[in-house]
Amino acid sequence: MSQGDPEGFGDALGGLTAQRSAALSNKLTGVLSVSYTDSEIRDALRLLDQKQVSNTPDTRRQLRLNLQKEVIECNAGIVKEFGQVAEQLKTIGSTISSLRRCCEEMRQQVAAARQENTPILDEANTLLEQKQGLEKKKQLLEAFNQHFLLPEDDILTLTSTNEAIDEHFFAVLARMKQIHSDCRVLLGSENQRLGLELMEQSSRHLNSGYQKLYRWIQKEFMTLDLENPNINAFIRKSLRTLAERPALFESCLDNFSEARDSILTDGFYSALTGSSADQDRDSTMKPIEFHAHDALRYIGDMLAWAHSATVSERESLGSLFIAEGDEMAKGIQAGRHSEPWSAMDSESFDSRKALHDLVNRNMAGVARALRQRVEQTIQGQDDSITAYKIASLFSFYRVTLTKLLGEDSLIPEALTSLEASAMRHFEALQSDQTTTAQAEFTQAPSDLSVPDVLEETLTQLKALMKSYESSLTLLESRETAFEPVLAKTLKPILDTCENLSKALDAPAKEIFLLNCCLASKTTLLQFTDFTISMLEQTMDKIEASTDSLVEYQHYFFLHVSGLHPLLTALTPMTDSNDDLLQIHRLPPFQPAALTQAKQTLNDFLPSALMDALENLKELTDAKSAGDITSEAADRFCEDFEFVEGRLVAADDLVEGEEDGERSDGQEDDEGEDDRSRREKMKDLASLRSLYPRTSAEIRVLLS
Repeated sequence: MSQGDPEGFGDALGGLTAQRSAALSNKLTGVLSVSYTDSEIRDALRLLDQKQVSNTPDTRRQLRLNLQKEVIECNAGIVKEFGQVAEQLKTIGSTISSLRRCCEEMRQQVAAARQENTPILDEANTLLEQKQGLEKKKQLLEAFNQHFLLPEDDILTLTSTNEAIDEHFFAVLARMKQIHSDCRVLLGSENQRLGLELMEQSSRHLNSGYQKLYRWIQKEFMTLDLENPNINAFIRKSLRTLAERPALFESCLDNFSEARDSILTDGFYSALTGSSADQDRDSTMKPIEFHAHDALRYIGDMLAWAHSATVSERESLGSLFIAEGDEMAKGIQAGRHSEPWSAMDSESFDSRKALHDLVNRNMAGVARALRQRVEQTIQGQDDSITAYKIASLFSFYRVTLTKLLGEDSLIPEALTSLEASAMRHFEALQSDQTTTAQAEFTQAPSDLSVPDVLEETLTQLKALMKSYESSLTLLESRETAFEPVLAKTLKPILDTCENLSKALDAPAKEIFLLNCCLASKTTLLQFTDFTISMLEQTMDKIEASTDSLVEYQHYFFLHVSGLHPLLTALTPMTDSNDDLLQIHRLPPFQPAALTQAKQTLNDFLPSALMDALENLKELTDAKSAGDITSEAADRFCEDFEFVEGRLVAADDLVEGEEDGERSDGQEDDEGEDDRSRREKMKDLASLRSLYPRTSAEIRVLLS
């Protein structure tokens, strides 16, 4: 720049200065506008802080250069290291190429080996599959054999008679039944041969097992003691198992019943005679036939033995057959399903009914022997009371055993028949006695007392009723059941007494019949549970006879007291004034007749009751005589009150007429007839003055 142009230089310098100021201003503006929250600024400041550069002018001038130098040095280090990496990559590339060539060779070798080994592998796979199939078949065969086949030892246990019956036997039998049941599954397959063979084999083994069990039970029954409370548990289990074969079970029960029938029958004869068929006489026993001195005790002892044997047999068989609940019924039902051709009925099995049937079969021999002995004893009796007591004894045991065994059982049926036989014999004997008594009893006793025939009949009837009272007859049928006895004993004698009383005069016939009926009533009242009907009939007769005697006593009071003519005259008359005025004109009410009636009444009253009771002195019941006389006296007092009332009314009417005449004072106006009537009424005497007794006095004197 030349010195000759200072203004131009100044302008240039001023422009440069202005540019620098603008640049600096821009930098400052840029620095100041930068936010310290910017990540790049924070990173730059952090690096600068890490270098720990002091803030000096030289440092600030050299900062850029130093930073660039460091960048160049870092880049050089990186380039060097990448050169080493490149060399290593070349080495790896050559290694990979070698490996590729090696793998290709191996692939070729493997393909060749596979081509050579493919048939061998296919054969090996086939063999493995065959092995797996054989292993499955082996497992299936083992499971089949284990489920459907039994070991030889178990088969021997089931079928051999040398092997004992124990728990193992029942376990093997149950296993064989399960096999036989499962064979039905095999029959559902296409090939049924195996199922049929196994079914046949298992059926054969089962039949052998049940036959073995059947023979063993038969053998045990021969030595079985039912009185022993500790019965072998295997017997119960064996019977429940054998019930699954109804035919064998029925055969076993038949043989058992025959054996028990024989044993019980022999025991019954032993109880009767003291000895049995297979042993000598036992001196410790008291034979029934030797110690029962009368028929009632003889029959009672036999029935007691039969009842005791029946109860013992039922309890023993119950513990043997139904002690385990419904197991026996389940076995029977299973047997019916397995043997549909069985002869047993198709109804559901009732274990208690079967038990009662078995007890009946076991007691059949005892029932026959009992019937034979009892019928002979009954026919030999000639005492009707004993015959009836025997019938009551049969009734007692019949009801007791019916509750125990049921109505259709053999023993109760036999006792029913024997009871009917005893009752027929009693009725025949009683009919003969009644016929004989009626033939001897032809007239009533002279004192009208109860005849000896009736007293004997009542004594006999009382004994019969005591016997019947202790029976077990149902309450609702007790009276009906006892009516035939009353019809054969008391009723015929009472009818005879009633017929004989008809031949007597009053009051003898009523007294005699009343004595007989009162005696019968006294006896019947002791047993009102079953004599109501007969007692009502007797009470009706007593009431009729009592009414007749009351009428007789009333008649006696009326006639002996002299009141009867007065009552007879007044009864047709009414309460009208005309009838009351007519009383004075009646013959019984004339002064002389009425005075005589008064005297007769006065003579009667002091001893009236004694005289009336004298009429009933033959009546055996003094209370009845007093009641009859008292009722007749009450009726007599009512009649007297009636007569007294009419007499008072008649006197009051006459007195009223006289008082009216004095008060009116109209005699001049009256007619001639009225005057005549008034004159006659003045002449009438007072009835009450002639017959002064009052009803109150009569009641006091007759009370």
